[in-house]
Amino acid sequence: MGPKCNLIIDSCCDLPFDLVDREGIELLEFPYIMEDGEHSDDLYRSGSAAAFFQAMRGGVQPSTAQLSIPRIRESFMRVAESGVPAVYIGFSGELSGSFDAAQMVHSQIMEEYPKTELYLVDSKLASIAEGMVVYEAIRQRDRGLTAAELAEWATEALCYVNCQFMVDDLETLRRGGRIPSSVAYAGSKLDVKPLLTIDLEGKLALVGVARGRRKGIKQLAAYYEKRAVTTAPGQCVILGHADCPKDVERLKEALSKSDDNILFLEGSIGPVIGSHVGPGTLAVVFWGPDRRDTISVADMIARKVKGEDHS
Repeated sequence: MGPKCNLIIDSCCDLPFDLVDREGIELLEFPYIMEDGEHSDDLYRSGSAAAFFQAMRGGVQPSTAQLSIPRIRESFMRVAESGVPAVYIGFSGELSGSFDAAQMVHSQIMEEYPKTELYLVDSKLASIAEGMVVYEAIRQRDRGLTAAELAEWATEALCYVNCQFMVDDLETLRRGGRIPSSVAYAGSKLDVKPLLTIDLEGKLALVGVARGRRKGIKQLAAYYEKRAVTTAPGQCVILGHADCPKDVERLKEALSKSDDNILFLEGSIGPVIGSHVGPGTLAVVFWGPDRRDTISVADMIARKVKGEDHS
């Protein structure tokens, strides 16, 4: 008996294509714009990560756009017409308007086809952190979860995705409007490697700095040592990078010293995310403690006010 539902994902998960190229899984490809026009983020099937980031190093400044409403509608209509339940796990709504667009299309589809079983989950994550949820969601789907169960699973699971990444500098993020200019300016003046995460709301957050890349790699490894759940054998760790394979090997070596049972999965940061973080970015993602337990009392109160408390 096959899976009970289909899965719709988007290219900002930055997973290798062969991991998502499965029956019943549809990939929505985000657009990005280079000097020669618009391209689709197809998980590097039509080009290499090395070539993309080398172009950025040479001065090319790619830009990005949301998923188009017609493309989203085309995908959701297939769900409505097929009658097969589906779940869409999408890129953080705080970093792109695409999830809002998906919700709007979903409302339209439900009016036209009220019996459609289609669930939307804002991953509140990006790149390989989103990829971690997608990767495991595929496994859970194949193990027999229904669409409703899978949507509930993903909504809870995203809170256990622990991620941290190092960028070479903050200028690319500033240019894309993802961080304030004051933060980028301070980072450049201090000549440090910024360490960032994605907070529970799905926004980028600066969590530390490192004096040089080697120290940054050590700090990423220390973050894993502090927060990884290592009770189960074979902890899956996803390492993502923007054309810095040697640093991936250094990080692997550092992580393996603390846990020699790690199952590593590598992903090249895609052109859409890469347009905003720039070449040289290095990321580590793994299952860890519930991130809701680490928020401040003030933020906890704010989440209660906004009706986001799930305790």
